[in-house]
Amino acid sequence: MKLHQGPYLAAIPLEISNRACNLPPETNALVAEAGAMIARFDAEIGFDIQPFSAVLLRSESAASSKIENLTASARAIAEAELGPTRNNASQIVANTRAMNAAVSLAQSINAESILEMHHALLSQSHPKIAGKWREEQVWVGGSDYGPHGASFVPPQHTRVRKTIKDLIRFIDRDDIPVLAHVALAHAQFETIHPFPDGNGRTGRALIHAHLRNKVLTKNTTVPVSAGLLVDTGKYFDALTAYRIGDLVPIVEQLSHATFSAVANSRQLVEELREVRAQWKERIVARKDSRSWKIVELLFQHPVINAALISHTLGIHGANTYRVIEPLIRAGVIVEFTDKKRNMMWRADDVLFALDEFAVRAGRRVRG
Repeated sequence: MKLHQGPYLAAIPLEISNRACNLPPETNALVAEAGAMIARFDAEIGFDIQPFSAVLLRSESAASSKIENLTASARAIAEAELGPTRNNASQIVANTRAMNAAVSLAQSINAESILEMHHALLSQSHPKIAGKWREEQVWVGGSDYGPHGASFVPPQHTRVRKTIKDLIRFIDRDDIPVLAHVALAHAQFETIHPFPDGNGRTGRALIHAHLRNKVLTKNTTVPVSAGLLVDTGKYFDALTAYRIGDLVPIVEQLSHATFSAVANSRQLVEELREVRAQWKERIVARKDSRSWKIVELLFQHPVINAALISHTLGIHGANTYRVIEPLIRAGVIVEFTDKKRNMMWRADDVLFALDEFAVRAGRRVRG
């Protein structure tokens, strides 16, 4: 225990609100290419925004959680959306809430909106610390007993509010290429580490708020965390490099993550469009049947129950089974609880596509 006694060194982040952000020409070219790819993909999805925007946001949430070693199958996550469970899936669902908060609050990024993202993430699992700046020292790596020997010791808690205020002023700038701007703001946030827990997931939610704030995305969420999973070691090394003054690695890592994420997302969207086309051929129902509304709902919620159908579509009681019965006959959904009450149905085709996306996340693809 003596190893964890005595003084230790904590970081003092440089103020960045007015910092020059000069990058090499090749890095600027990479940023421009990646930014253009995000804009093109966002425009493509804009023509078919529902239901794929929700699918991509959920995929980003799962990938961001996986960086923190929180994993769950698409089915487990979808089931957790219908009711809390005591496993990783519930934490991933909470991360989806944080991502949704980030996008909805993107018009004005400030200290309050960051706190709200964090509250959405941890309000159920850690309510005492959710949405509150830390009042204690934290550290990364090393031992649970103290910061001695840690790989990184963020600034003391008394510096958090001041450094966050400086970060917000930096985010408000408009003289930096957007993707580079987003990467540097993310790295500064992770350096500040303003919360006792949930910094990584909140910081990656902030990426999407920032992208939307600068209008690089308008319609959807590009799951960049799935691209960061290509090599989390390089991602963490890039954050370390930023802390010692090298801006290039984190900018390049986020840019490369974009290429991988967009390629993976395009494949997912195409697979889901094919699923939808096959379902339309198999389902026997009138064109004006509300069964088709269930079809679209399944892409957003691949596990459904009567309560969800009632809440989202206003279909109640015995009408619920009448509406989903054509989907059951077509093999689009299956009931898997073997209960007469509180039944749930799952769309295996959608769940399979989501799990395949997760498997691909981390592979080196570009396109």
